Amino acid sequence: MAKVEIAEPLKNEILNKFGQESKIIFRKMYSLEENPKKGNPLGQVAGIVIKELKYKSYRFYFITDGHKLKIMSLEQLSDLLIKFVRISDKKSQQKTINEIKDVLKKVGREGFG
Repeated sequence: MAKVEIAEPLKNEILNKFGQESKIIFRKMYSLEENPKKGNPLGQVAGIVIKELKYKSYRFYFITDGHKLKIMSLEQLSDLLIKFVRISDKKSQQKTINEIKDVLKKVGREGFG
C-alpha cells in the first residue's frame, strides 16, 4: 500500500473552500493508497511525476516517484510516497503545473514541506 500525504497548506485550503465536500475529496485522494497508478500524468521533472485527480471543475495535483510507479507492480509499491501539493480550477491549470515544475527544478520534492 502506498502512502498518501497532503501538504498542510493544501489541506487547509480544501477545508476552507469545500467545507462538507472536503470529506469526498480527501477520500478520493486517499484512494490512491490502494490504487497508486490512478490520475492523469502531466509531466516529469528529474524522475518525479506530476499527476492530477479531478473533482468537478477542480484539479488536485500530486507528485510521486515516476521510476517506482512505472516498473513496480501494485504489491511492490508499499514504500511509494504520493504527495498532494496544489489545487487549481480549469482556467489556472497550466500556470499551476508550471509553478509545480519550477519548485521541483529549484528545490526538489522538499519544496512542498
